[in-house]
Amino acid sequence: MYVTLSIFAVFALLYSVMAGGIERTWISGAVIFTMFGLVVGPAGLGWLSLSANPEMVRFLAEITLSVILFSDAAGADLRVLRRNPQLPIRLLLIGLPLTILLGYGIGELMFGQFSLFEIVLLATILAPTDAALGKPVISNPSIPKKFREGLNVESGLNDGICMPILFVFLLLVLGKGGDQCISTLVVAYIFKGIGIGLATGLLLTGVAVVLMHFSKKHGFLSRIWMQIPVVALAISCLCVAQLLGGSGFIAAFVGGILFGASNREHRKILLQSAEGTGSIFALITWVVFGALVVGPALHNLTWPIVLYSLLSLTVIRMLPVFILLSGMGISVEGKLFIGWFGPRGLASIVFAIIVMQAKLPNGDVLVHVVACTVILSILLHGLSAVPWVESFGRRSSAS
Repeated sequence: MYVTLSIFAVFALLYSVMAGGIERTWISGAVIFTMFGLVVGPAGLGWLSLSANPEMVRFLAEITLSVILFSDAAGADLRVLRRNPQLPIRLLLIGLPLTILLGYGIGELMFGQFSLFEIVLLATILAPTDAALGKPVISNPSIPKKFREGLNVESGLNDGICMPILFVFLLLVLGKGGDQCISTLVVAYIFKGIGIGLATGLLLTGVAVVLMHFSKKHGFLSRIWMQIPVVALAISCLCVAQLLGGSGFIAAFVGGILFGASNREHRKILLQSAEGTGSIFALITWVVFGALVVGPALHNLTWPIVLYSLLSLTVIRMLPVFILLSGMGISVEGKLFIGWFGPRGLASIVFAIIVMQAKLPNGDVLVHVVACTVILSILLHGLSAVPWVESFGRRSSAS
């Protein structure tokens, strides 16, 4: 245990003192964290003695994602969203279903050994975009605000929408769907997941906001403890919503929106204090992913797996986005930019672990496809984010 903690602590120290310089390069933090995990993990030097516990990886990914979703939502510019609601609405209501359908169609051609429901599961797992990997785009002021806020809302809500769809088709694969038709099951689960998630996020955050205003009025707020509320509230939204059968990711995101709108005066200070904690969670999660998942995945790669992973990041994501953005006055490069920066990451990892624990007939192959897609996304999106964001931002400012 001391060896493991020492490796994490020393790596976190070294990265933290170099972070400013690294952020000016083409290499993202997720790339470095994952590669470090691969090098020191069982497939590499073997220094990191972690047991291959799927629950641990899922837990870390869920906690990390909830903190990031809450923080990103709390920092959202609601005025921009009110003026430009079309982009996130189209991405979620048109782009997400089209992405799942196209992912299913291509999966049907490439994975003949999969059942119909298993292919739908794969397409659903790889449909949500990742808020953590998309942060270089969402947080860069040179990108038009409507693009940033649209992508932020998409990544904040699409994983919560996909989770009930995932559970419906998982039940159908396992033969536990009952006599109800598929559409009825999907609608019921979506409304349950989103409804409970919305209610939980709004209720918990509403109570927290009232408590914080009371504390501020009476001088109870401490500068030392101001870094805790955002992280604690994000995790509370996630866990309570999941316990009640709702989507914890939806709860974290809508809770963040309410928190940001209700704490405009202290929002920046509270969010800055929480960013460090979120970054540590991300570092640990990606190092563990690199150590426990990437190594085994690399040994099980096949051409169909690699090809589907590449198509998932390109055609399956970008074609629906290009189509749905027609008529919005967005340039060709703008459409390609929005389509490309839909990275796959923490949500897909969480979903893949849920499927892996169900022990499906083709579960191992399915998990390898997801792992390969996430690995490629970390590398390709991580390396392309800085140069394309900078050049696209300059062209957008000049036009």
